[in-house]
Amino acid sequence: MLAVTADVTIKPGAGPEFESVVADLVAQVRANEPGNHTYQLTRSQADPHNYRFFEIYADRAAFEAHAGSDHFRAAGKLMTPLLASPPRLEFFDTL
Repeated sequence: MLAVTADVTIKPGAGPEFESVVADLVAQVRANEPGNHTYQLTRSQADPHNYRFFEIYADRAAFEAHAGSDHFRAAGKLMTPLLASPPRLEFFDTL
């Protein structure tokens, strides 16, 4: 399996809108991506502008299907104006 973290920093005041967009995305991922095992957004307790996605996929192909999905691309268009900087992704092997 493949694990991914995506570290995201949003603009001040964008939290509620960002969280709403992500809630819709999470529902779409869970309903339409059988290769996704975990898709969870978390918010830093130290910095409320910093979020991190924790994601686990069956394999690289499942991750690529997620990244290419219509629902992910649509959410990306809504999220991009809310971000203070581009997301930082890191890939891990699950053990």
